[in-house]
Amino acid sequence: MGERMMQQMPLTDAGARNYNPLSLAFIGDSIYENYVREKLILTHPTMLPRDLHIEAIQYVKAASQSRIVTQLETQLSEEEHYIYKRGRNTKSHTIPKNADVLDYKRASGFEALIGYLYLTGKKERLEEIIMYSFEVIERGESYDEER
Repeated sequence: MGERMMQQMPLTDAGARNYNPLSLAFIGDSIYENYVREKLILTHPTMLPRDLHIEAIQYVKAASQSRIVTQLETQLSEEEHYIYKRGRNTKSHTIPKNADVLDYKRASGFEALIGYLYLTGKKERLEEIIMYSFEVIERGESYDEER
C-alpha cells in the first residue's frame, strides 16, 4: 500500500486545493511535529523523553503557531496565503479547552499550509518556513504584547 500511495505524490497545486483544509492541517500537524521532534532530539541528545515532550509543546501549541504565522504572513506567496486562509477560516467542531479561538484558527491555517507544502513536494519551501518558525519560537517574543 505504501508504494501505491507514494506514486500519487507529490500532488499538483490544483490537486492539493481539492483537499479539505482540515485534512491538510491533519497531515501538516504531523509533519511539523516530526520536524520539531527531530530538532529537539538532535540538539538535546541526552534529554529524557518527558522533558523533550515538554520542550516540544512550546513549538506546537496553538499560541506559538499563531505567533509564527502572524509574523510569516507577509512572506507568503499568493497561493500559500490562500491555503493558510482556507485552513484558518474552516469551521472546526472541536477547539481545545486551553486554546484561544483566534490562536487555534491561525494554527489550523499554519498546519494546513505545512500539509499543503508537504503534499505538493515543495520540500525546500517547507523547510524554509519550518526553520523560520523555529527562529520565531526561539526569539521568545511575547505574543500577548503584539496583539
